[in-house]
Amino acid sequence: MLIHPTLEKLHSLRLRGMASAYEKQLEMPDIDSLSTEERLGLMVDHEITERDSRRLTTRLRRARFRHSAVVEDIDYQHPRGLDKSVVTKLASCQWVRERHNLLLTGPTGIGKSWLACALGHQACRAGLNVMYVRVSRFLAELVVAKGDGRYAKLMRSLTKTDLLVLDDFGSARLKDEHRRDLLELLDDRYGVHSTLVTSQFPVDSWHEVIDDPTLADAILDRLVHNAYKIHMTGESMRKQQKGLTQTGHLES
Repeated sequence: MLIHPTLEKLHSLRLRGMASAYEKQLEMPDIDSLSTEERLGLMVDHEITERDSRRLTTRLRRARFRHSAVVEDIDYQHPRGLDKSVVTKLASCQWVRERHNLLLTGPTGIGKSWLACALGHQACRAGLNVMYVRVSRFLAELVVAKGDGRYAKLMRSLTKTDLLVLDDFGSARLKDEHRRDLLELLDDRYGVHSTLVTSQFPVDSWHEVIDDPTLADAILDRLVHNAYKIHMTGESMRKQQKGLTQTGHLES
């Protein structure tokens, strides 16, 4: 007689994980073999698991990753200069907790964006807040935000994000306004939170990409000196996938 009221109370308290576990326990034929403490422990564990899952779903939705990538699916067979031990270390997310940056460079199609999303996904799984943006679109969005009054709020949100992924840096020419916005953002984040940047241009040429000696020095000073660097090499992954498709194999 008390079963349904108990479930209703659990739901009213938003203890949906415990309610689900309680319902499952009622269907177990040997439930009486468990003590009250054991049954309560299972319900609490289920609640914690479900809450963690909901939080992860929320973090992933807010991150807006370009690719649904996870570190377990990283391809180390394709020769592109990836050291598995280095990636495994990065997957621990300690570099994010220690507020270091990460710079991924290499030719188009080598998998920089995919790897960045996989590491970002791993950070979400570690309980960290992540935001992914394409640099050209993002800088254009900042300009629009100044016009409609969202700029300050957007910058505060970006500054507080544990890991900001700036994808495809240098793909579009930077205007002076873009450079100054980028500098302001990186200055606010420096030493406070981590930034991951991908670019088809090697770090040594970023001065030319930014195209302003003074601002380039300031921007790179806040990006490079406390950063891990991975330069990827080899043929495009897209070319390999195209070849597999043409020979009748499924794309991995």
